[in-house]
Amino acid sequence: MQLGINLGYWGGGMDADNLAVAQEADRLGYAVCWAAEAYGSDAATVLTWVAAKTERIDVGSAIFQIPARQPAMTAMTAATLDSLSGGRFRLGLGVSGPQVSEGWYGVKFDKPLARTREYVEIVRKAMTRERLSYEGEHWTLPLPDGPGKPIKLTVHPQREHIPLYIAAIGPKNLEQTGEIADGALLIFPSAEHLEDTALRHLRAGREKAGKTMEGFDVCPTLPLAVGADKDVTALADMFRPYTALYVGGMGSRKQNFYNQLAQRMGYEKEAAEIQDKYLSGDKEGAAAAVPHALIDQTTLLGSVDRIADRMKAYAAAGVTTLTLSPAGFTLEDRIASLRAGSDALERAGLA
Repeated sequence: MQLGINLGYWGGGMDADNLAVAQEADRLGYAVCWAAEAYGSDAATVLTWVAAKTERIDVGSAIFQIPARQPAMTAMTAATLDSLSGGRFRLGLGVSGPQVSEGWYGVKFDKPLARTREYVEIVRKAMTRERLSYEGEHWTLPLPDGPGKPIKLTVHPQREHIPLYIAAIGPKNLEQTGEIADGALLIFPSAEHLEDTALRHLRAGREKAGKTMEGFDVCPTLPLAVGADKDVTALADMFRPYTALYVGGMGSRKQNFYNQLAQRMGYEKEAAEIQDKYLSGDKEGAAAAVPHALIDQTTLLGSVDRIADRMKAYAAAGVTTLTLSPAGFTLEDRIASLRAGSDALERAGLA
């Protein structure tokens, strides 16, 4: 199992430290550095900056939002980043959510599975440097009855095949991800529930495509907080607002994928309470309603030995790249967490 680092969003208050964090991850042998985007910083610019200042670590989008870019533009960006980084780019895609898609980009959030499938097909075709033509429900290239003609990409990616990941949560999305992608980006993963909530659906998609899980990258992101085992409860409390935001407020009452995931993990009553309080404006009450067990199952908390044991559980469950999101209010805290993650991987015998 390899390790990754997720820098999150530029503008999160620790921007000046992000390059140093990425460079330390590079020095420690982390496999990939991911950057995110929502409706603030864009991931491509951050990844270009990181790639220019590192040597070995891959850079990956977690994620490029599908409603934000036409698929041909995503192919152009992926090919350019792969070329500039010397073959170190990983393309992560996701549909975002209805509030961002429709409120920020003005793109109707309908048929996300079919839209994702077509998008991936166009991106892959464009990156082969064939002349691009496509007929689908959501995209037709070139447009009919107009001056457009099939065009091919002029940039040469460093590699013939750029790894393509999809951020997936729901069973149908996970199955399609297994079918059409090279990896899955997962959030709020519990080692104890990973088979039921994710892997069996990914495996079904691989089988549909006539493939096995061999070579498919199962890549969850976990917050990380290092400390004494006796302080695990206090460490977990650091992530109460984060968990409450996603389970309670990330999306509408009917369309909150993270709330549905918490329910599938056995927290039906708790997920409903968190959402009720969050959407009514009681964010503190929502955070207080998050069960400690839910946080502890979906984060890495405590001593290096405790974290190493959790890493063993994730590796046994089928994780191939474990992406860390280290907590800390200073650069020193984040660097110490990175080093603890590397130490834990070695101690677990997984390096």
